[in-house]
Amino acid sequence: MAGTAVLDPIDRLILRTLQEDGRTTNVALSEKVGLTAPPCLRRVRSLEESGIIRGYHARLDPDRLGYGITVFAMVSLKSQAEADLRAFEEHVNALPEVRECHMLNGEIDFILKIVSHDLQEFQKFLTARLTSAPNVAGVKTSLTIRTSKYAPGIPVDEE
Repeated sequence: MAGTAVLDPIDRLILRTLQEDGRTTNVALSEKVGLTAPPCLRRVRSLEESGIIRGYHARLDPDRLGYGITVFAMVSLKSQAEADLRAFEEHVNALPEVRECHMLNGEIDFILKIVSHDLQEFQKFLTARLTSAPNVAGVKTSLTIRTSKYAPGIPVDEE
């Protein structure tokens, strides 16, 4: 695949470890990967500078923060012209309830992951901010019942 980084086994172990626990200390990380702290830190900085590591995030509990509803919305647009696609993406990027937005191939143009405090709040969001957005032809929604797997990031292969 074009643009794929060439990583050695130590880089891959660093990535797997940091993806599992981004708060691990450099000392603990260096012990796990078999390096001393300075070269380990240099590798991490290099992975950050190259853009392979894009950032570090805390995983928040939506229920504890009052977000009891997660909905996936399949959005169809009236036009798939590039300017219209970008306008829609800019619109949803400004909506904090939309946590993910993916453009799709096929009948549906976008799938969105949306969080809300409750069903009534989601209904208001849907009608006032999503279905009424420019160029939206239709929205189909599915409310999640439960999440049986949550694995942010990507699998980091051994080699």
